[in-house]
Amino acid sequence: MPAHESKTCPRCQQAFECRVGDVANCQCNGFTFTAYEKAFIAERYSDCLCAACLHELKNKSVLFREKFLKDGNR
Repeated sequence: MPAHESKTCPRCQQAFECRVGDVANCQCNGFTFTAYEKAFIAERYSDCLCAACLHELKNKSVLFREKFLKDGNR
């Protein structure tokens, strides 16, 4: 398993480094999501999101807009 992988966030299209082989040092480490939030993210996105998008999706109003408004209204 590779230690680092360059990815493009499917939500914002920004490049970031995923550390699938070193999760303790990955940019997503430290984020905790409820079962509802995890289900929404998994349903909508098929790959890792960048830390900025994960942070935004922790904001309940952003999550609500993306869930219930057609364009996400970002």
